Amino acid sequence: MCGRFATSKSLDQLEEEFALVGAPDRELPANWNVAPTQEIYVITEGPKLEIMRWGLIPNWAKPDFVSAHTINARSESVHEKPSFRSAFSSRRCFIPADGYYEWATELGKYESKQPFYIHRRDKRVLAMAGIYENGTAAIITKEATGSFAAIHNRMPLFLPEDAWEFWLDSRVKDVSALQGVLREGLSPEAAGLVAEPISTRVNKIANNGAELILPIELGEQQTLL
Repeated sequence: MCGRFATSKSLDQLEEEFALVGAPDRELPANWNVAPTQEIYVITEGPKLEIMRWGLIPNWAKPDFVSAHTINARSESVHEKPSFRSAFSSRRCFIPADGYYEWATELGKYESKQPFYIHRRDKRVLAMAGIYENGTAAIITKEATGSFAAIHNRMPLFLPEDAWEFWLDSRVKDVSALQGVLREGLSPEAAGLVAEPISTRVNKIANNGAELILPIELGEQQTLL
């Protein structure tokens, strides 16, 4: 899954990176510890940049629906889950980020709950595939592979750039075609990702700042090798 990420790029930087044709009239502050229900940037059809809240609220939801429960949608079932299928049909997006955080599980070689900061090796902005509805959004995840599976079994889904326009096109309703695009989700290596262990300071949402992404050295006691 993806439960926390970092975003620090300005509107100008995002407009240049993604060739945006529209942007919001206000700018979000840099946030190195984005948490569910907080405001985030979302790239929609155009491509246009919008501000939404993280945690999708479907149209049928009751007023007391808690969006933190729908921050992620599994690529394998997003087309059929009641909370996500309407948005998947016509409201698809990308969620830009500097990088995201993941905590090691007991299944890998690292000590359980060791946090990692995962970002592109070339430092370019990540474009996590997502869906949106009612001014809220969710990140689509896929099964992690390779060395990243040793950290966590899920990861955000990244699409090849030649599929971006198709993914954002609201006129595309063919579920089979869209599922085919999801199956093109890049491996961590193809997406150019690198994972670096970081301090447990990121565990507390109140902690914020660029120091959260600084890599640390793991001692022998912090791995299960």
